[in-house]
Amino acid sequence: MEAVEVDVPEAEVDRLLEVEPDDVSPPEELSFCRNVFLPLSTACVNSCDYCAFYDSAADAELMTPDEVEERLRQARDTGCTEALYSYGTEPESYPEIARRLEEMGFSDGVDYLHQCCERALDLGVLPHSNPGLLSYDELERLAPVNASMGLMLETTADVQAHEPWESKQPRNRLRHIRDAGRLEIPFTTGVLVGLGEGWRDRAKSFLAIAELHERFGHVQEVIVQNVVSNERSSYPRPSHDVMRRTVAMAREALPREVEVQVPPNLTPQVPALVDAGVGDLGGVSPVTDDYVNPDYPWPEIDRLRETAEEADCGLVERLPVYERYLDESWCSPEVLDVADELLEDLEGR
Repeated sequence: MEAVEVDVPEAEVDRLLEVEPDDVSPPEELSFCRNVFLPLSTACVNSCDYCAFYDSAADAELMTPDEVEERLRQARDTGCTEALYSYGTEPESYPEIARRLEEMGFSDGVDYLHQCCERALDLGVLPHSNPGLLSYDELERLAPVNASMGLMLETTADVQAHEPWESKQPRNRLRHIRDAGRLEIPFTTGVLVGLGEGWRDRAKSFLAIAELHERFGHVQEVIVQNVVSNERSSYPRPSHDVMRRTVAMAREALPREVEVQVPPNLTPQVPALVDAGVGDLGGVSPVTDDYVNPDYPWPEIDRLRETAEEADCGLVERLPVYERYLDESWCSPEVLDVADELLEDLEGR
């Protein structure tokens, strides 16, 4: 697959390095999306030491269609608007997972994911898929059955944590983000803070995302996510001051229509980050765990309201696809039909 390099002007990097939290304006509203998390498989071609999601070949799991159906019905019945599908890159690289997919009648993970997305739409829930690094053809196949998709850039820096894994190389992840833009897929990406990158690397990462968005207009939100310790690693959590400055840098680097997001279950002192430019809390599930970070439970929805009040702003619930993308140039008719119904439901809450 073709790799992509994004040329970032050093003068722009220098400008961002001067940004402080007091230089940005806080939002008037804080948004979130109510979701159900469906980890279709815990198999992954990578074995990143900071990731608690993947399992070894002996322990890797694969959700069955019946389990997916049960979760989707639970989501619909509890007012969730998003079906967050996730699995590790190329789960079929595990022979046992490949065998089970074949027994279920699927050629690979993308084939199975496509059917799961169709079923979510049938039940009135919008799919948002994060299936790891994909080819252009795979993205093109999944686009019509997804309201939005995502892939974390993580960093444009060459860090030791990524060295063994080709799918983690920045040039490949930037290619994926660019291809999503070419295919007009509303997209979520983000950076991980604390992988061994420096301040210039963070600035370059935000500027690379901004450059791709300026070309294609497809990035709806950028996650600023701190690393956390887990059963595999003891990466130190970045300090609160580091996170505030990084959030401010993101807000300054990105176009105004691109939201800056932090995960509320991983990030302490969220109100102070809202003051530094955060405007979105991402997907929060009332029915399932955060399977990527199982040691860090989601906050209750009422707690999100308290967070917004502490930050002196309103709290609004949104869909997994931002409203500016709700037209036929960005979404399939099937997605638009479900989105219209869900927007009516949100307005009635």
